[in-house]
Amino acid sequence: MIEIKTPAQLDAMRAAGLVVASALAGVAAAARPGVSTAELDELAEQTIRDAGAVPSFKGYHGFPASICASVNEQIVHGIPSRSQVLAEGDLISVDCGAILDDWHGDSAVTLYVGAVTDAERALSDATKAAMEAGIAAVAPGARLTDVSHAIENSIHASAKAHGREYGIVREYGGHGIGSAMHMEPFLPNYGKPGKGPRLRTGMAIAIEPMLTLGVEETVELEDGWTVVTADGSRAAHWEHTVAVTDDGPWVLTAPE
Repeated sequence: MIEIKTPAQLDAMRAAGLVVASALAGVAAAARPGVSTAELDELAEQTIRDAGAVPSFKGYHGFPASICASVNEQIVHGIPSRSQVLAEGDLISVDCGAILDDWHGDSAVTLYVGAVTDAERALSDATKAAMEAGIAAVAPGARLTDVSHAIENSIHASAKAHGREYGIVREYGGHGIGSAMHMEPFLPNYGKPGKGPRLRTGMAIAIEPMLTLGVEETVELEDGWTVVTADGSRAAHWEHTVAVTDDGPWVLTAPE
């Protein structure tokens, strides 16, 4: 079943989303050469707890941290570590979730550590643009895969504009969110339009494309969490939690 929220419940999700936005802003300001991903995790957790919220990732199916910190060829679910120290030219995707008054927010950004290549900057831009295209397709009465199709179309448009192909990570995608972090429906980042459930006012979905500079195939590391590109190419990940409203998409995790 797909959860339908009341306006008051969406307001509560917005409050959780603002906590996530604040945590990610703090991480973005702190991500620089010489800083470990464990330090970023501690900063995010402190920000979340200071707001009276709880990190939704920590302990989730045994995940040991409050953020996923995925560096370079790591796509998603990277575990923060003291030994993972950021260096000039790194690309890091940070995924963060918070629970406030039993409601969830979930968002991800890709950050540059110092100067990165033009190709890596374009990769992140293409991923963010795909997320934004998916958000723009959210409307009452639309089909779920209308959002998927908008994401894929945006990726192809960026690829054409940038003169290169991007790998679309297919094993992972967006999801329903609300009183739990991962709920129905699953949202692929590709596909034909007009399929899946109709979007209804009060639904909330996390829209999160992930792209690579190489192949779309992935490998999960022995830690049971970290997902990397099969060819070692770099990856980017952007995500927002979005509510379906009669007035258009409401990005619940957007900064205030």
